[in-house]
Amino acid sequence: MNAEKIVTDDSYLEQRKHGEASFPFRYYEEDVWQFDAHNINWHWHREIEMIFAARGDILCDVGADSFVLKEGCGLFVNSGVLHRYAAEGSVCMPNILFLPELLGEEGGRIYEKYVAPVIREGAEYLLLQPGEGGQNEPLSILFSVFEEQKHGADELAILQKLLALWRLLCNRLPRTRAQDGKTVRAMQLQQMISFIHENFDKKIALQDIAASVYVGKNTALHIFRETIRISPVAYLIQYRLSRAAALLLAEDATVARIAEQTGFESSGYFCRKFKQMYGCSPTEYRSGARQQPSPPR
Repeated sequence: MNAEKIVTDDSYLEQRKHGEASFPFRYYEEDVWQFDAHNINWHWHREIEMIFAARGDILCDVGADSFVLKEGCGLFVNSGVLHRYAAEGSVCMPNILFLPELLGEEGGRIYEKYVAPVIREGAEYLLLQPGEGGQNEPLSILFSVFEEQKHGADELAILQKLLALWRLLCNRLPRTRAQDGKTVRAMQLQQMISFIHENFDKKIALQDIAASVYVGKNTALHIFRETIRISPVAYLIQYRLSRAAALLLAEDATVARIAEQTGFESSGYFCRKFKQMYGCSPTEYRSGARQQPSPPR
């Protein structure tokens, strides 16, 4: 079975909308291990996200922090925060996503008093660990949301529980202020990523990537590693491999030709890297994926 994928634009904004315009809420029960390269790759969205490690530990990267979400613990991820999940084996990760406006109309008193401050000033994430700091109550409400989703709860019941959950989170979430330095680094990262996406099929090196935002090689390395914890060249290789995977499904060109089209100078090196990332050869990937494709998240 072909792995599931997160589809994003060049800024890592996830392209899938969660829920409907009239009720922007969605429940998922996912296994990180079933996603492409065994991870739900870097992305962000306007929706609030809450996950629970129901079975197994989940490796989390949220903003600039990396940590393990232990089995039995929950996680709140704020709106607009870059994040990634991975796992070393099969896990069960029920989660919900909803737009902040679901809690109250933007511009209204509820939104401006209780929602906007959390979105604008609140911490990027909050760990929910049973038995610590009164976190059993928000976890209990989160469980009840999951259970009601399995049994087809109506919208009013969902909203009632989300509001109760939000009231608890408002009192627990630390307030932080956005740092100008982080904003600049985020813009530089986006520009370097755009440069890679536009030139991946050419011969480019770390110096070229750094020069696209007028910084040195060491600064470019620091920006990538601090923000998405991967080097610019490693990101370039991963992006080339993802484009190659798409071409394998869309075209009947030879593996050597696709390697050349995606910027690899050696088809042997391309095949080795492809197997490291996808766990199979390019030919096996093409054959298996065409037999049983899966839709992206």
